[in-house]
Amino acid sequence: MKNDITGKDLKEIGYSEGKILGLALDILKDNFPDIEEKELLVLFKKVKDYPESFLDDEILSALATAIIEEANPKSDGTIELVKNAKDYTIFGADYIEDGARNQMDIAMKLPISVAGALMPDAHQGYGLPIGGVLATRNAIIPYGVGVDIGCRMALSIFDIPEKHYFGKDAMYKRELIAFTKFGAGQNFKGDEKADHEVLENEDFNSTPFLKNLHGKAWAQLGTSGGGNHFVEWGVIDFAERDEILNIDKGRYVALLTHSGSRGFGATIAGHYTKLAKDICKLPKEALNLAYLDLNSAEGQEYWIAMNLAGDYASACHEVIHKRLTKAIGAKVLAKVENHHNFAWKEMLDGEEVIVHRKGATPAGNGVMGIIPGSMTAPGFLVRGKGETSAINSASHGAGRQMSRTKAIQSITKSEMKAILKDHNVTLIGAGLDEAPMAYKDIHKVMSAQTELVDVIANFEPKMVRMADDGSRED
Repeated sequence: MKNDITGKDLKEIGYSEGKILGLALDILKDNFPDIEEKELLVLFKKVKDYPESFLDDEILSALATAIIEEANPKSDGTIELVKNAKDYTIFGADYIEDGARNQMDIAMKLPISVAGALMPDAHQGYGLPIGGVLATRNAIIPYGVGVDIGCRMALSIFDIPEKHYFGKDAMYKRELIAFTKFGAGQNFKGDEKADHEVLENEDFNSTPFLKNLHGKAWAQLGTSGGGNHFVEWGVIDFAERDEILNIDKGRYVALLTHSGSRGFGATIAGHYTKLAKDICKLPKEALNLAYLDLNSAEGQEYWIAMNLAGDYASACHEVIHKRLTKAIGAKVLAKVENHHNFAWKEMLDGEEVIVHRKGATPAGNGVMGIIPGSMTAPGFLVRGKGETSAINSASHGAGRQMSRTKAIQSITKSEMKAILKDHNVTLIGAGLDEAPMAYKDIHKVMSAQTELVDVIANFEPKMVRMADDGSRED
């Protein structure tokens, strides 16, 4: 079956006349013989909106790379890499593809690199691999942080026993739909717009660039992104009392969210990556690891912008959690939040370094975190052990084992419905590219990092909302 998608069709979903449009049409012509045109347009819109999510895709990676590179022109390579890559630690080596290792090898050749590690959910990204941790000396890499700056997990544990959840599906679904918005360009208008003290942060006035983004940030405050971002109700199981959280043994209703800094953070990432590439002229194989010296004006600007984007991402989660907590009339027993796609100033072997965690969870000694599985697999509430060889880090999830294209080509709607039914999970939105089968086995990932974290409780998803890609039937 041949698809008849034209350049006009692609323009209607956001593509512009030029090389990228031609590349997209060529890819459409040579692939996807058995996928309906409607689903193909949905897929290609996702590539346009979230190209970083397709960099490991066997068919769409070239298009995703071209979209990103058009916004971030290449440099000509005047800074030399060190001859031999520094050693780094790999956790869960059996589950990690060569692409991620190769990217980490290159990152360890940067003259600013001090130490590195790969987490067991690692896979190929753009610049630094997703699941890569890199410590540098007084320099920050915008693509070492990532496009979705400050992306994070947030968990609220309620005073509602598990038994009180069942039979109230309609209420939980109604409130979930009422107080969440997903996807590119989604925002709140008029009286729906949220308020939060982050909007009063003086850092918005630190540069004209950030000041011009204030309106975008306000409009999207309290919304969630596309791709693998979600808001979900579930049940968290404490097999024994946790003294630190002051929660007794039992099973409680909980709210888990995953999202980042929305269009605000993405705009910052694009702007400063271009700036870094203009300043830091790396060889071709390392050009997406262009860095900014933290002693420079540009480095300080990015540091301020990155931290503001992190605060903004946290505020988005806080708005969602407060609205939904009020809607169900619950009391919060404990809240845990951790972020990735960020950089921190930390001490490592007696030296202050900049630790980039691109898709990796902070796991210092005693630090709490949440590591999700998939929409049907359990997530884990964990406490870090402070393992130095992992640079005090752990995985940020299960990690993909199947590209988005492969998932769409090989998983049917009936198969996805069946696995949701088997696990008693209600799904609102999402597409086949986010099917549970597209992800690695979270239990194997967790078994590969027992020296990094202790598991405190298990989270079981019950009702999941993700961005509606338009391809699924109601």
